[in-house]
Amino acid sequence: MASILIKSATIVNEGKSFVGDLLIKDKKIEKIASTINVFADTVINAEGLHLFPGCIDDQVHFREPGLTHKADIFTESRAAVAGGITSFMEMPNTVPNALTQELLADKYEIASKTSAANYSFFMGAGNDNLEEVLKTDPRTVCGIKVFMGSSTGNMLVDNEKTLEGIFSKAPILVAVHCEDESIVRANAESFKALYGDKLTPEMHPLIRSADACYKSSSFAVQLAKKHNTRLHILHISTARETHLFDNTIPLSEKRITSEACIHHLWFSDKDYVKRGNWIKWNPAIKSGEDRHEILNAVLDDRIDIIATDHAPHTIEEKSQPYITAPAGGPLVQHALIAMLQLFEQGKISLEKIAEKMAHSPAICFQVENRGFIREGFWADVVLVDLAKPTEVNRQNILAKCGWSPFEGLIFSSSIHTTIVSGRIAYENGRVVEGGVGERLLFER
Repeated sequence: MASILIKSATIVNEGKSFVGDLLIKDKKIEKIASTINVFADTVINAEGLHLFPGCIDDQVHFREPGLTHKADIFTESRAAVAGGITSFMEMPNTVPNALTQELLADKYEIASKTSAANYSFFMGAGNDNLEEVLKTDPRTVCGIKVFMGSSTGNMLVDNEKTLEGIFSKAPILVAVHCEDESIVRANAESFKALYGDKLTPEMHPLIRSADACYKSSSFAVQLAKKHNTRLHILHISTARETHLFDNTIPLSEKRITSEACIHHLWFSDKDYVKRGNWIKWNPAIKSGEDRHEILNAVLDDRIDIIATDHAPHTIEEKSQPYITAPAGGPLVQHALIAMLQLFEQGKISLEKIAEKMAHSPAICFQVENRGFIREGFWADVVLVDLAKPTEVNRQNILAKCGWSPFEGLIFSSSIHTTIVSGRIAYENGRVVEGGVGERLLFER
């Protein structure tokens, strides 16, 4: 493996920013110092650039197998490295659903041949596969995914006995999608009775309401406390939910953690008028007040991780009427620069971005030797240029679906270079073809 020397970067890591050099050798970070003068196969002049630990995205839907008309591991991992995401954790609601160890292994096999980024896959929990779930290897699998609310893929787990079994016996972290199904269904019926087939995207946060989210999230927390489960609640979308979480103990000691997603930090219900189905996600994007409190919870550590919930659908699918258009959209390519835009607006620091998008996912999931810029760790790093704008348009979108909820925006920053496990995966505005990432391992 070629050696890489990064010179004069502003290194953003573990709460500090400082100018220094970084040497990569044999896939690992060999040395960090104010000045390093040694031979390297590749030398990158990073003066004026910022060097972050590579982002670890703990929630993506790359749609393979079975839904590859929307996306696949090859295309979406390329979009990820173009966005500074060096590792991803992918969800089980593919076709077939990853509900057996054999089907889970199939996904790892695909990624080992096609993924430009480092990878891990969640084992799926259903109403009747507890035996399979309990076979999951904590060392090589990121976690178990439970849909406590239906979304794309119909993996709803609504049997209380099954939930008790998962929460009491799961050998590793349990990640949950929380929306109360009875509330969502009742709201949907009420709106259909009033408006028939004239429902619009503006109604989405009223149908998949704040009450539905809070009832399900609070129930998950109750179950986790009862069984001392290692629980991680995904895509928090309401202000009320943020108060379910503790910020008085270190992340490494928390048994209950949570995640915020880019779209819930960026958009509000006012944006449905302009962007419609293109920002239809489950859970729904809600009010400006909810968005404000989610960011506050990120800043004060009630919320631990920032992720994407990258979940592409085709332009044709998203162009359907609201009631039939699927929920979800692509985000990995623009997640980091979207957060850097919030930095430009004075809403978050560079150090906090590195913490929530790299350090905290590594701590939360106990990822082995990643998520930090440290000597001896895997060389997963991203150089960003805070002074070079990025315009989002359909000509430069790498996600297979070919669109973005950020279309038409010009971000102030850009991704300069992404290095995945010691290999340059993205530079000069293009993905470097031919390399693959590593399977993530976990210190459990």
